[in-house]
Amino acid sequence: MMNKICGILLIGLFLISCKQKTTKDEIADKKVEFNQALADELKKMAEIDQVAAYIRQGEYEHLSKEQWKSFKDSVFTTNQKRAREMFEEYGFVGFNLAGEEGSEDFWLIVQHSDHNPDFQKEILEKMKIEVDKGNADSQEYGLLVDRVKLNTGQEQVYGTQVAYNMEICQAYPKNLIDSINVNLRRKEIGLKPIEEYLNHMTKSHFKMNKDYYSKTGITEPRLYKIE
Repeated sequence: MMNKICGILLIGLFLISCKQKTTKDEIADKKVEFNQALADELKKMAEIDQVAAYIRQGEYEHLSKEQWKSFKDSVFTTNQKRAREMFEEYGFVGFNLAGEEGSEDFWLIVQHSDHNPDFQKEILEKMKIEVDKGNADSQEYGLLVDRVKLNTGQEQVYGTQVAYNMEICQAYPKNLIDSINVNLRRKEIGLKPIEEYLNHMTKSHFKMNKDYYSKTGITEPRLYKIE
């Protein structure tokens, strides 16, 4: 009798185990469907993100420095909280879920969540998986790698995070590891040579701060020579 009961229990456990395995396999194999509503929401979030990431202008030009900072902090914090909810529901938002633009919008929000580097690091780990599958952008991944490195007190890898020499109007990479081989690392993930990148950032910075530089007598930015 006891042997019969034990046999029934073992069969039951085997069936439960098989059922759980099948369920997990079905979830893993389930095709991700494009989510237009999610893509639309991310687009709106990215639009306000770019307002906060830029200089005061338009309807925000009248704000004081304190008010502008409060606005920026509110945007980045609110977006990050919503991105966390999305991440918990969908994982990293890749091309298959929200398209290339939607995935970029999600990444952008994470990139600007500097107030929560643990969140950025968590996203980065999952993003790497999607990059390896061709479901996320490798260049955007590189930018987030550098962001996380600097936000956690480490040297950046690809030199994407910059500061500016205001005396000559020239961008330069923040704390960078092994600068001699940086272009080899950048090439691996599809980034252009760092000199081209720094010149692009320098030109953008000059355009955004043209009034300031005109007052200091600087009429053009200082660019790096490209061989």
